[in-house]
Amino acid sequence: MAEEYSKRFYTRLMGKSGWCRERISLSPGACLREAASAKAGERAGVGDKRLVEKTPKRKGRIGSLTEALGIEAREVISLVGAGGKTTLMFRLAKELSLGGKKVVTTTTTKILEPASGETGFLFVDSDGERIKDFLRGHLGQYHHITIARERLESGKLKGVSPNLVDELCHSKGFDAVIVEADGAAGRPVKAPREHEPVIPTSTTLVVAVLGVDGLEMKLNEESVFQPERVSKITGVPMGGKLTDEAMALLVIHPEGIFKGAPSSARVVAFLNKVDIPNGVAKAKSIAHKILDKNHRQIERIALGQLKSEPPVVKVIFP
Repeated sequence: MAEEYSKRFYTRLMGKSGWCRERISLSPGACLREAASAKAGERAGVGDKRLVEKTPKRKGRIGSLTEALGIEAREVISLVGAGGKTTLMFRLAKELSLGGKKVVTTTTTKILEPASGETGFLFVDSDGERIKDFLRGHLGQYHHITIARERLESGKLKGVSPNLVDELCHSKGFDAVIVEADGAAGRPVKAPREHEPVIPTSTTLVVAVLGVDGLEMKLNEESVFQPERVSKITGVPMGGKLTDEAMALLVIHPEGIFKGAPSSARVVAFLNKVDIPNGVAKAKSIAHKILDKNHRQIERIALGQLKSEPPVVKVIFP
């Protein structure tokens, strides 16, 4: 039985009513049950509602990321979590730019330098004003520009400050800014460190990525980023296997992958790699564990396969 601990548990309320904060004592495994029982009087009968599953369609195309994630006009999109953030960033940017949108991609941490064809232009400069000037003069030409502050010897790009992203949001020259705001060292599952994720306050949409291939994976350094933190959140001991409930806890727990999401931002989960054996069934199991517990902050959960076609196979709504 997981050790009990005392903490602040946050339950997102409907609409713009903000955060409900209460002091409770519970085990990690009880977080899901607590989320389900909070404010039960207001939710009478909700447990009988069926979750709605839809196969996304947009102008005759199945699997559009734009539709599946609910992208709106002039979004600042922050990607957090593990298991496909960089791939999602560049694939979404390509989809948007091919549709005539002007898109900026960047990171507030570090990313690998984009390969040929992943971006229209890569601009690297340590001066924020020069970056903004370049975007003003060239975004209409390239439609998709990736910006970074520095090239590192490791082959990665050092990202820009969250403040620069906030400044860009005041510009009228873009349709979307997509920010990789978290790091996971290539693992499919993570829990954020104290200083993570690095989400700009101007963010309008937070997308949390989780690799479905992490389900039933052993909790160790080779498979999971920050396994000790994952263990603390989920109650799974080191060396134990990650269950669908543990994966759901990484999403709904206040110290999980949505940590630090602005209260004004919409929140979407993206369960990636459903093209593995039984991947769709595994993703559905995780999604239903999340949404069955009425974590109302989450607008939808997309089930996807970013390195296959179509990139999205199903969207589940609460």
